[in-house]
Amino acid sequence: MPRQPVRTPLALLAGLAGASAVMLGAFGAHALRQVLDPQHRELWRTAVDYHAWHALALVLAVGLGRGRSGCFAVGAFALGIVLFSGSLYALALGAPRWVGVVTPLGGLAFIAGWIALGLSLRRGNT
Repeated sequence: MPRQPVRTPLALLAGLAGASAVMLGAFGAHALRQVLDPQHRELWRTAVDYHAWHALALVLAVGLGRGRSGCFAVGAFALGIVLFSGSLYALALGAPRWVGVVTPLGGLAFIAGWIALGLSLRRGNT
């Protein structure tokens, strides 16, 4: 399969998503190790895990996604990172519990992104 050209802003978005996952993971492992209790460290770790995996999904969607489904997948993965991981990062740092209401919305965005990516990869999709 020949490589498709990728629009620069989307490529940059994918790269920033991956880089920020690494930076936030390192920040949690080093700077927050003595600051957060075990429960909040686990929240941070979960946020980083989902952030990193979905940064990779974003790379797939940007590089291989086609048509409207591919564009939707890019948006859904980016939104999921912000809502799901972002709310967990905030909760780990002591945000009010109501911030957790946002977390499932990010999870739904991740699910929608995976479905859209699958649809965009179907043969003949435009």
